[in-house]
Amino acid sequence: MLASLQRHHNYRLYFAGQFVSQIGTWLQTAAQSWLILDLTHSAQAVGVLGFCFYGPYALLGLLGGALADRWNRRTTLLITQIAMATCAALLALVVFTHVASVWIIDGVALVRGTILVFNNPSRQALMVQLVGRSELGNAIALNTSLNNATRIIGPALAGVLIGTTGLGVCFALNAISFIPVIWAISAMRISEFHAQSDVRRSGPLLDSIRIGLHYARHTKTVAIVLVMMFVVSFLAINFNVLLPVLARQTMHGGPQTYGWITAVFGLGALIGALLAASRSRASRTLLLIACAAFGIGQVALATQHTFTPVAVALLSTGIAYTIYTASTNALVQLATPGFLQGRVGGLYNYVFLASGPLGSLLAGWLCERGGTGLAFATGGIAAVVMALFGLATRPWPMPTGTVHRA
Repeated sequence: MLASLQRHHNYRLYFAGQFVSQIGTWLQTAAQSWLILDLTHSAQAVGVLGFCFYGPYALLGLLGGALADRWNRRTTLLITQIAMATCAALLALVVFTHVASVWIIDGVALVRGTILVFNNPSRQALMVQLVGRSELGNAIALNTSLNNATRIIGPALAGVLIGTTGLGVCFALNAISFIPVIWAISAMRISEFHAQSDVRRSGPLLDSIRIGLHYARHTKTVAIVLVMMFVVSFLAINFNVLLPVLARQTMHGGPQTYGWITAVFGLGALIGALLAASRSRASRTLLLIACAAFGIGQVALATQHTFTPVAVALLSTGIAYTIYTASTNALVQLATPGFLQGRVGGLYNYVFLASGPLGSLLAGWLCERGGTGLAFATGGIAAVVMALFGLATRPWPMPTGTVHRA
């Protein structure tokens, strides 16, 4: 389960830095959504915030993936981490000086979304250089475990801080949390990076994008799992909008309630990530089961209004969510040659995040029309339908020796 951490010095640095930074990121995510609700009392306004954050990916996501195969990935990450720390510091400043407004918060979200266009594909492609292709699946699952462990800590801490010290502290702590990851990336040993064979970075940028799209479209495994991910992400992965509305308007709770239900979802996601990390290979069957279970969990969640049943539904949904997304990510990367890693990895991020703008708006609109129950039911049904779609399109060709054919 811990193979990548045990064997690779650079990955240990990356993992440690990301652990601190991701806690700060979840602090900010929780505080930002709650701040919008405080200012507007509107679920649609939270959806607009998501639209601003994910919008740049819808426009520029493919460009970021192509550039990840051309630029130095370590240098790109250093620049993007510094830029995101600056955004967090700006949010802290406007809250502490009592000049926070919806347009400022949305504007910072737009800038952060633009930064992620270049950050995410480079980070994903760098993973291969840190651990090599043989342990890529394990590193992805561990990284997902880290993200979801911090999803437990960050929102729960945010719930306490919002109610005691205020929202500004959450943003300030996030700005500080980038220091360890910036140090970790700077301290990596370049000599221990795994070489990428058959690296092809020349040629026009648009041609590079076209080659990545052509590969994805004509590789059945990649094409099927990306179609599934797009639909599921668009309709069912809108927790940044739904959880604060669930806590405040459906459960009639405060920031502590929001922090706890988000932490419970994160606990489930962590359990799912550890289960994924314990498997040496990715599995098509596991991906389909997890997708269906994710949908069933959301349908069950749609009917709940009190803490205990909501927590149980969110825990099971979180487990399925991470197994599904980690399996999708691993299958896409393992089915992709090294010289296309940035482009196809960027396409995975594009599918995962570019559906966010309209998905966030749709989630906010559904909440306004039928509450969180309607939004969760819609997403859950969509995930079950996609699991059936994946089952109907089998068999998918699998990379020999890297994934189960079951």
